[in-house]
Amino acid sequence: MRLLLGLDSPTAGSVTFDGAPVDARASARALHWVRRQTGIVFQDPYASLDPRMSVGRIIGEPLWALDIPGDRRARVRDVLTHVGLGAGAADRYPHEFSGGQRQRIALARAIVHRPRLLVGDEPLSALDVTVRAQILALIAELRAEGALTLVMVSHDIGVVQNLCDDVVVMKDGAVVEEGPTEKVLLQPQAAYTRRLLASIPTIDPGATAP
Repeated sequence: MRLLLGLDSPTAGSVTFDGAPVDARASARALHWVRRQTGIVFQDPYASLDPRMSVGRIIGEPLWALDIPGDRRARVRDVLTHVGLGAGAADRYPHEFSGGQRQRIALARAIVHRPRLLVGDEPLSALDVTVRAQILALIAELRAEGALTLVMVSHDIGVVQNLCDDVVVMKDGAVVEEGPTEKVLLQPQAAYTRRLLASIPTIDPGATAP
Protein backbone atom coordinates (compact mmCIF):
# COMPACT_ATOMS: atom_id res chain seq x y z
CA MET A 1 0.00 0.00 0.00
CA ARG A 2 2.81 2.40 0.82
CA LEU A 3 4.35 1.65 -2.57
CA LEU A 4 1.03 2.29 -4.32
CA LEU A 5 0.73 5.67 -2.62
CA GLY A 6 4.30 6.73 -3.32
CA LEU A 7 5.26 6.77 0.36
CA ASP A 8 8.06 4.21 -0.08
CA SER A 9 10.38 3.29 -2.93
CA PRO A 10 10.56 -0.30 -4.23
CA THR A 11 13.79 -2.19 -3.60
CA ALA A 12 13.25 -3.99 -6.91
CA GLY A 13 10.91 -3.59 -9.84
CA SER A 14 8.69 -0.56 -10.32
CA VAL A 15 5.18 0.75 -9.65
CA THR A 16 3.25 2.69 -12.28
CA PHE A 17 -0.15 4.33 -12.30
CA ASP A 18 -1.73 5.14 -15.64
CA GLY A 19 1.71 4.72 -17.19
CA ALA A 20 3.42 7.16 -14.80
CA PRO A 21 6.01 5.97 -12.26
CA VAL A 22 5.04 6.02 -8.58
CA ASP A 23 8.06 6.37 -6.34
CA ALA A 24 8.86 8.27 -3.13
CA ARG A 25 12.06 9.47 -4.84
CA ALA A 26 10.12 11.10 -7.68
CA SER A 27 9.92 14.85 -8.17
CA ALA A 28 7.53 16.97 -6.10
CA ARG A 29 5.46 17.54 -9.23
CA ALA A 30 5.14 13.81 -9.92
CA LEU A 31 4.22 13.04 -6.31
CA HIS A 32 1.63 15.83 -6.35
CA TRP A 33 0.03 14.10 -9.35
CA VAL A 34 -0.01 10.78 -7.46
CA ARG A 35 -1.64 12.42 -4.41
CA ARG A 36 -4.26 13.95 -6.67
CA GLN A 37 -5.20 10.55 -8.09
CA THR A 38 -5.30 8.57 -4.83
CA GLY A 39 -7.15 8.47 -1.51
CA ILE A 40 -6.68 6.30 1.56
CA VAL A 41 -8.95 5.03 4.33
CA PHE A 42 -6.95 4.03 7.40
CA GLN A 43 -7.71 1.08 9.66
CA ASP A 44 -8.47 2.96 12.88
CA PRO A 45 -11.23 5.61 12.63
CA TYR A 46 -10.22 6.95 16.05
CA ALA A 47 -6.49 7.46 15.52
CA SER A 48 -6.70 8.73 11.93
CA LEU A 49 -8.67 11.92 12.70
CA ASP A 50 -7.07 14.95 14.42
CA PRO A 51 -9.23 15.66 17.51
CA ARG A 52 -8.28 19.37 17.42
CA MET A 53 -9.69 19.90 13.95
CA SER A 54 -13.34 20.24 12.99
CA VAL A 55 -14.76 17.62 10.66
CA GLY A 56 -15.01 20.25 7.92
CA ARG A 57 -11.30 21.05 8.21
CA ILE A 58 -10.36 17.37 8.31
CA ILE A 59 -12.30 16.55 5.16
CA GLY A 60 -11.29 19.74 3.36
CA GLU A 61 -7.57 19.30 4.06
CA PRO A 62 -6.86 17.40 0.80
CA LEU A 63 -8.59 20.13 -1.22
CA TRP A 64 -6.29 22.82 0.16
CA ALA A 65 -3.15 20.63 0.22
CA LEU A 66 -3.67 19.55 -3.40
CA ASP A 67 -4.84 23.02 -4.51
CA ILE A 68 -8.13 21.69 -5.89
CA PRO A 69 -10.02 24.55 -7.58
CA GLY A 70 -13.65 25.48 -6.99
CA ASP A 71 -15.83 26.04 -3.92
CA ARG A 72 -14.07 23.81 -1.44
CA ARG A 73 -16.47 24.35 1.44
CA ALA A 74 -19.39 23.43 -0.81
CA ARG A 75 -17.60 20.26 -1.84
CA VAL A 76 -17.04 19.34 1.82
CA ARG A 77 -20.75 19.81 2.54
CA ASP A 78 -21.67 17.74 -0.51
CA VAL A 79 -19.43 14.81 0.40
CA LEU A 80 -20.69 14.83 4.01
CA THR A 81 -24.22 14.54 2.69
CA HIS A 82 -23.12 11.80 0.31
CA VAL A 83 -21.74 9.64 3.13
CA GLY A 84 -24.91 10.09 5.15
CA LEU A 85 -23.72 12.52 7.84
CA GLY A 86 -25.25 15.77 6.59
CA ALA A 87 -23.64 19.14 5.93
CA GLY A 88 -24.07 20.19 9.58
CA ALA A 89 -21.41 17.67 10.65
CA ALA A 90 -18.72 20.00 9.26
CA ASP A 91 -18.80 22.20 12.37
CA ARG A 92 -18.50 19.34 14.84
CA TYR A 93 -15.43 17.46 16.14
CA PRO A 94 -14.45 13.77 15.87
CA HIS A 95 -15.17 12.96 19.53
CA GLU A 96 -18.83 13.78 18.93
CA PHE A 97 -19.25 10.84 16.56
CA SER A 98 -19.47 7.06 16.91
CA GLY A 99 -16.89 4.70 15.40
CA GLY A 100 -19.01 4.04 12.33
CA GLN A 101 -19.60 7.75 11.81
CA ARG A 102 -15.89 8.44 12.14
CA GLN A 103 -15.17 5.89 9.45
CA ARG A 104 -17.67 7.73 7.24
CA ILE A 105 -15.70 10.92 7.94
CA ALA A 106 -12.47 9.12 6.98
CA LEU A 107 -14.11 7.87 3.79
CA ALA A 108 -15.37 11.38 2.99
CA ARG A 109 -11.84 12.74 3.40
CA ALA A 110 -10.47 10.04 1.11
CA ILE A 111 -12.90 10.78 -1.74
CA VAL A 112 -13.50 14.55 -1.42
CA HIS A 113 -10.92 15.33 -4.13
CA ARG A 114 -12.46 12.65 -6.39
CA PRO A 115 -9.52 10.27 -6.71
CA ARG A 116 -9.34 7.49 -9.26
CA LEU A 117 -7.73 5.03 -6.80
CA LEU A 118 -9.02 4.39 -3.28
CA VAL A 119 -6.77 2.38 -0.97
CA GLY A 120 -8.21 0.85 2.19
CA ASP A 121 -6.17 -0.53 5.08
CA GLU A 122 -8.56 -2.92 6.87
CA PRO A 123 -11.15 -0.11 6.65
CA LEU A 124 -13.92 -2.11 8.35
CA SER A 125 -12.06 -4.05 11.04
CA ALA A 126 -12.90 -1.64 13.89
CA LEU A 127 -16.64 -1.54 13.17
CA ASP A 128 -19.52 -3.63 14.46
CA VAL A 129 -21.48 -5.81 12.04
CA THR A 130 -24.34 -3.37 11.41
CA VAL A 131 -22.09 -0.38 10.72
CA ARG A 132 -19.78 -2.56 8.63
CA ALA A 133 -22.68 -3.46 6.36
CA GLN A 134 -23.53 0.24 5.94
CA ILE A 135 -19.95 1.17 5.01
CA LEU A 136 -19.73 -1.80 2.63
CA ALA A 137 -22.86 -0.60 0.86
CA LEU A 138 -21.48 2.94 0.67
CA ILE A 139 -18.16 1.84 -0.84
CA ALA A 140 -19.99 -0.37 -3.35
CA GLU A 141 -22.18 2.61 -4.27
CA LEU A 142 -19.15 4.84 -4.81
CA ARG A 143 -17.56 2.23 -7.06
CA ALA A 144 -20.75 1.91 -9.09
CA GLU A 145 -21.07 5.68 -9.54
CA GLY A 146 -17.78 6.41 -11.25
CA ALA A 147 -14.36 5.33 -12.40
CA LEU A 148 -13.05 4.43 -8.95
CA THR A 149 -10.63 1.56 -8.44
CA LEU A 150 -10.50 0.05 -4.96
CA VAL A 151 -7.39 -1.67 -3.58
CA MET A 152 -7.98 -3.06 -0.11
CA VAL A 153 -6.06 -5.05 2.47
CA SER A 154 -8.32 -7.29 4.52
CA HIS A 155 -8.36 -10.50 6.52
CA ASP A 156 -12.16 -10.63 6.27
CA ILE A 157 -13.03 -13.03 3.45
CA GLY A 158 -16.65 -11.85 3.44
CA VAL A 159 -15.59 -8.26 2.80
CA VAL A 160 -13.24 -9.36 0.02
CA GLN A 161 -15.99 -11.46 -1.55
CA ASN A 162 -18.44 -8.55 -1.49
CA LEU A 163 -16.19 -5.77 -2.77
CA CYS A 164 -13.35 -7.20 -4.84
CA ASP A 165 -13.30 -8.39 -8.44
CA ASP A 166 -9.80 -9.83 -8.05
CA VAL A 167 -7.86 -11.05 -5.05
CA VAL A 168 -4.18 -11.52 -4.24
CA VAL A 169 -3.35 -13.93 -1.40
CA MET A 170 -0.08 -13.10 0.34
CA LYS A 171 2.05 -14.89 2.94
CA ASP A 172 5.17 -13.42 4.52
CA GLY A 173 5.23 -10.63 1.91
CA ALA A 174 5.08 -12.96 -1.09
CA VAL A 175 2.21 -13.56 -3.49
CA VAL A 176 0.84 -17.08 -3.04
CA GLU A 177 -2.12 -16.95 -5.41
CA GLU A 178 -4.02 -14.37 -7.44
CA GLY A 179 -6.97 -14.23 -9.80
CA PRO A 180 -10.69 -13.47 -10.00
CA THR A 181 -12.15 -13.45 -6.49
CA GLU A 182 -14.81 -16.05 -7.17
CA LYS A 183 -12.34 -18.48 -8.72
CA VAL A 184 -9.72 -18.10 -5.98
CA LEU A 185 -12.25 -18.48 -3.16
CA LEU A 186 -14.19 -21.37 -4.69
CA GLN A 187 -11.34 -23.21 -6.41
CA PRO A 188 -8.12 -22.33 -4.54
CA GLN A 189 -4.99 -23.81 -6.06
CA ALA A 190 -2.39 -23.00 -3.41
CA ALA A 191 -2.21 -25.06 -0.22
CA TYR A 192 -1.92 -21.89 1.89
CA THR A 193 -5.10 -20.44 0.35
CA ARG A 194 -6.95 -23.67 1.10
CA ARG A 195 -5.76 -23.59 4.73
CA LEU A 196 -6.75 -19.93 5.00
CA LEU A 197 -10.27 -20.60 3.74
CA ALA A 198 -10.62 -23.72 5.88
CA SER A 199 -9.84 -21.67 9.00
CA ILE A 200 -12.95 -19.49 8.57
CA PRO A 201 -15.41 -20.32 11.39
CA THR A 202 -18.68 -21.87 10.25
CA ILE A 203 -21.87 -22.90 12.00
CA ASP A 204 -22.87 -26.54 11.84
CA PRO A 205 -26.59 -26.54 10.94
CA GLY A 206 -26.98 -29.89 12.67
CA ALA A 207 -25.46 -28.78 15.95
CA THR A 208 -27.66 -28.25 19.00
CA ALA A 209 -27.19 -25.74 21.76
CA PRO A 210 -25.91 -27.16 25.08
